[in-house]
Order: sequence, then structure tokens, then C-alpha cells
Amino acid sequence: MLDDNQDILDIVKEALLYDNFEVKISSDSRNFMAMIDNYRPDLVILDYKLNGPKGDDICRQIKTHHLFNNIPVIICSAYLNSDEFADCGCDATIAKPFGLAELLDKVNGLVCL
Repeated sequence: MLDDNQDILDIVKEALLYDNFEVKISSDSRNFMAMIDNYRPDLVILDYKLNGPKGDDICRQIKTHHLFNNIPVIICSAYLNSDEFADCGCDATIAKPFGLAELLDKVNGLVCL
């Protein structure tokens, strides 16, 4: 998960760990593609409004990369514009603030297909 808000990272990490997911978190959007390359996740959760590259730009990088384009991407945003996010190739969106049940439903729906 990539978000520049440490509280959100900590809460989402705990919720996903509790649901038996292995979780890597980062607040560094500039080095996130290297993290994906090293970790090879089953799913990526991106905040949209970040310091540095925005979540939709990172999603485009993931979806156009020949090794990563099959990784599902969820974008979280308080500035939800589904047309804009559909253009970047994300698999799901979540409006902030969101409940953990909604997050877990989306994650399970994309990872446990």
C-alpha cells in the first residue's frame, strides 16, 4: 500500500494482517515501482493524492509494465472521479473516508478470484 498518511497506512496494514494478508506499506511514491519489482505483490492499493507522482500515474506505470500489468490496483481517494481513474486502468476505487469492511471486501474480491 502506498499512502503519504502514516495513520492510514498503519490502520490498513493492521486490518489486512488481521485478515491474514502479507502487507508492505510505503509513503514514498518515487520509489514505489522498485518496491513492486522487489516484492511482486498480488494487489496494490494506492492513494490518489500523494507528494510526488499521483496514484493514477503510478497505476498507469503498473498497468503498462509487462511484468506487473496483471496486478490488480485499487485507488483510494477523497477526490473520486471514476472516469479519471478508469482511464488509468485501476481495477477498483474506494472513496475516502472508507470503512475497513469495504476495503476488505474489495481486496478479497480482487485477490481471491
